[in-house]
Amino acid sequence: MKVLIVYDSVFGNTEQIAQAIGNALGSQEDVEMLRVGNVKPEQLTGLKLLIVGSPTRGFRPTPAISNLLKSIPKNGLKGVKVAAFDTRFTMDEIESSVFILPILVNIFGYAAKPISDRLKRKGGELIIPPEGFFVEGSEGPLKEGELERAANWAKQIIATQ
Repeated sequence: MKVLIVYDSVFGNTEQIAQAIGNALGSQEDVEMLRVGNVKPEQLTGLKLLIVGSPTRGFRPTPAISNLLKSIPKNGLKGVKVAAFDTRFTMDEIESSVFILPILVNIFGYAAKPISDRLKRKGGELIIPPEGFFVEGSEGPLKEGELERAANWAKQIIATQ
């Protein structure tokens, strides 16, 4: 199974989640992990599974992830199974912050949902709901147990194959 995990990371947290997912998915021959800036268009062909992850920045994915998704041709992911994840604050942190932030999160959400929506619009078959992994504060580190949760999420992906 040819798997590509594409991620962007600002403070290293999303990269750690991508690595935990990749390690749980299988051997290095089958699974390739690439930071979004290192992805070449030809690497998106012939895939069985594409997983895309981004930190949530301003309620959406990073511009680099958004630009990559825009560059995929219509139906460019036809026949490819897809999944999406993000890193984000916990709801407790959001609710204890600026008054307006919980309202904005309820309206605009996090990065994983728009990533999964764009992957589906490009012809991908979403095989698992988008997932968010939690960081402490704006720069991290990851909350305790999140790397294990990421590995378990990857095992759920394997179960769909």
